[in-house]
Amino acid sequence: MSGLITATANKSGIVKIYKQGVPSVLGYERETITEPGPGQVRVRQEAIGLNFVDTYYRDGKFPVKSFPYTPGVEAAGVIEAVGPWVTEFNVGDRVGYHFIPGAYAESRVVSTQQLIHIPDNITSEEAAAMLVKGFTARMLVKTVNPIKPGDVVLVHAAAGGVGTLVTKWAKALGATVIGTTGSEEKKEVVLANGADHVFLAECREFVHSVLEITEGRGVDVVFDGVGKDTFSYSLDVIRKGGKIVLYGSSSGQPEHIDHALLRERSIVMATPTLSAYITDRETLEEYAADTFDAFSSGIFGELAITRYPLSKAYQAQADLEARKTIGSVILVP
Repeated sequence: MSGLITATANKSGIVKIYKQGVPSVLGYERETITEPGPGQVRVRQEAIGLNFVDTYYRDGKFPVKSFPYTPGVEAAGVIEAVGPWVTEFNVGDRVGYHFIPGAYAESRVVSTQQLIHIPDNITSEEAAAMLVKGFTARMLVKTVNPIKPGDVVLVHAAAGGVGTLVTKWAKALGATVIGTTGSEEKKEVVLANGADHVFLAECREFVHSVLEITEGRGVDVVFDGVGKDTFSYSLDVIRKGGKIVLYGSSSGQPEHIDHALLRERSIVMATPTLSAYITDRETLEEYAADTFDAFSSGIFGELAITRYPLSKAYQAQADLEARKTIGSVILVP
């Protein structure tokens, strides 16, 4: 079934900011549902992924083009209206997307260019919890630094959304995984996710422990989504010729990167972004297939999902920034 659905006067919940600042600038309101144009569909969103990048657009680290602005980049739900010239998607299809800004909404119109179909065995909540995070994990362990059996991997923020999936995927590929996290409670979570060792990130003694585990050699690769608070530790434990992959900066960018030291020790430094790796439809489908296969085959196990109502987006972002959350965080309309 395709074709434009008759417009209605229904209202949809949406989160907007009218200025950048602390989490309380995130306000919840209702607005009239719009209809899809050519090449577009309207999605009734059932789950919206929360990512650290959302906080950057809210607090001013990243600029926004205009106000009011709606944060969020990923969600999953059901198509409820289809615009002209759309042939590959129909009303009732379950779909998701991994980077279309403006996701914090109950219902929204999007282009089909970045939409993917969600398999029947994956719920909308599961999809929203692993599109950006799963694609990022896939990028890290299979492309940026393909994991081989026997590799020793250090994962910072190993209890977080991406860290959890990287830990599980790297372990499934045959790596020894060392994780860091911010609390004793989260240490148990990281071990339950399959890590071989876990340490508190702010405990300097973990550097000695990692070198002891690796018999003085150091780890082969560090996957770091934290940045400023962990980067110096990464330098202390990476082996000569190893790779530090800085894929995020939840604590801020490292204050100083000693490039001379990196060259002296032949350490490769990578700062990948998904947009640089998913550049066309074929690659998008490949990433989706690999991520969904990892879930379906049991690599990810049962996803750790923390849920907040869409209307409480401010609280969800505050908790994420305070590192109170575990696993993937989603907003539920």
